Amino acid sequence: MSATLSPARPRRGRPYGSWLRGIAITAVTLVFALPLVWMFAAAFKTNVQVTDPSVGLWFTPTLDNFRAVVEAGQIVRSMGNSLLVGVVSTVLSAVIAVRGAWAVGRFSLHRTGSVILVARIVPAISLLVPWYYLFARMGLVGSYTVLILSHMFVSVPLIMWIMISFFAGLPVELEEAARTDGLSAFGAFWRISLPLAAPGTATASLLAFVFSWNNFMFALVFSDDRTQTVPVTLFNFISYASTDWGGLMAAASLITVPVVLAAVLGQKYLVAGLTSGASKG
Repeated sequence: MSATLSPARPRRGRPYGSWLRGIAITAVTLVFALPLVWMFAAAFKTNVQVTDPSVGLWFTPTLDNFRAVVEAGQIVRSMGNSLLVGVVSTVLSAVIAVRGAWAVGRFSLHRTGSVILVARIVPAISLLVPWYYLFARMGLVGSYTVLILSHMFVSVPLIMWIMISFFAGLPVELEEAARTDGLSAFGAFWRISLPLAAPGTATASLLAFVFSWNNFMFALVFSDDRTQTVPVTLFNFISYASTDWGGLMAAASLITVPVVLAAVLGQKYLVAGLTSGASKG
């Protein structure tokens, strides 16, 4: 007598891995998002409500903080200064660093790459005293020029270090074919390699702009009332006797918006650049 074996049913286990991954992602998101939520909420509170622990997210919002910050005029001028310094320093850094990264990545200039790494890890604060002495003798302290140059000291190695892996990962046969068709070395770089490395260029430039927008140390030392950027303006809301928490949070919310918009609008290039660099590096 033969027994008929029924087909085994697939085991349906609970996707514990997916649940744990989702919980971990949610926890990390909350850790990073809660300070921003608190900042935006505090921008619509009075100073008394900000310092009152019993006042949570349920309160009557007010626009007095934003009105006072905008009417003062300093935050608007500082945002214009930050935009000018950030855009100019990022563009000039990208023009210099992208071509340098192509040369290092294409011709395997390992010593040059090591020098770039050293420039990346040197603390910028150690250079403030000689920089200030040099720029003061040249009469540049308080000008946009000194802010742009100081930001480029960090932006050029940053962009160059990110872009080296992109150009090193591009097939050299593409440039060789372009050279065979009559293009010069720079022509092959301009027409072939640079368009292929556009996601990496956008990623590195966005990171350099965010650094310039958020930089406080250089602006505090080298700027004056006419050229000060937004981090220094935020610092002015803090005094020895008291802190204008409502105005500080309102100003911080205003200066956060441009960076968030830049990240959202460039999200496609940012994600593509980071993943491409990770796979090629």
